[in-house]
Amino acid sequence: MVRCVTDTARGLACRDSAAATHLKLISILVIFVTSVVGISSPVLLARYFRGKPAYDKAVLAIKCFAAGVILSTSLVHVLPDAFDALSDCAVASRHPWKDFPFAGLVTLFGALLALFVDITASSHVEHSSQAPYKPIGTHEEKKLAELGVVESAELGASCGADQAEELVKLKQKLVSQVLEIGIIFHSVIIGVTMGMSQNQCTIRPLVAALAFHQIFEGMGLGGCIAQAGFNFGTTSYMCFMFSVTTPMGIILGMIVFSLTGYDDSSAHALIMEGLLGSLSSGILIYMALVDLIAADFFHNKLMDSSGPWLKKASLVALTLGSTSMSILALWA
Repeated sequence: MVRCVTDTARGLACRDSAAATHLKLISILVIFVTSVVGISSPVLLARYFRGKPAYDKAVLAIKCFAAGVILSTSLVHVLPDAFDALSDCAVASRHPWKDFPFAGLVTLFGALLALFVDITASSHVEHSSQAPYKPIGTHEEKKLAELGVVESAELGASCGADQAEELVKLKQKLVSQVLEIGIIFHSVIIGVTMGMSQNQCTIRPLVAALAFHQIFEGMGLGGCIAQAGFNFGTTSYMCFMFSVTTPMGIILGMIVFSLTGYDDSSAHALIMEGLLGSLSSGILIYMALVDLIAADFFHNKLMDSSGPWLKKASLVALTLGSTSMSILALWA
């Protein structure tokens, strides 16, 4: 089923451990700084513009740009890399990897896993937010209810609207958290793969490409975090985790290689890279299409009430996000 592909980039001509180590140490600092800039920019902008007339529309545009970045990350970066890893001759020449397209299967499993988590968490949120029924028992309560029937109805409608808004906020927080999990999977794979590699010709362009990669991906996740409205502590924690994941992955890869000599060209490393990449790709595809794009373009009241111009602007933002991230595939 899977055709064996020889990756000439894994040749011995560019393998220099000392030069590769020097480049990886530089990349740790560069990627950390660009990750902080990428994820903190939309969060800080959202806090600055909060309460201003164009705030909701600006956050929506940032979120659409984020959806394009995340969708492009999954389809143009993560999934092709996963297929390439499992198509390498070191893997695809043996059973069962040559008999079945496991990258596609695990991607499907990742999407279904994200759906299961989404359904379970949403059901839990809706169930826990429902207030228990309280009958009017006393004579005074009945009299007040009869005299203030209009006010009670208005109060009930207001409470219902507040409850619906709270459910939307909880849903946005859930989406942001699951999205970060999928991105962290991807970041760990990138970091560990670079950390184990001794190919300086591969690492050198990756440093610059991953710097831009982390900026755009950070902007995507940061836009979702900004809209979810987390408190300062949770927001800081999520930004910190995104910023350190890839550098920590590089350090982990370097440690693994120094202890075992287990580099990125070994069959077991390629299998792990392919399976984890496919899983994170499925999660990111589901989150981008269902929880970001579909939710905003078809179920967002602001989008419906603002006329066609906001939908067009959001579509432009979505296209810019996906295009920006796709162009980086030329280098990484």
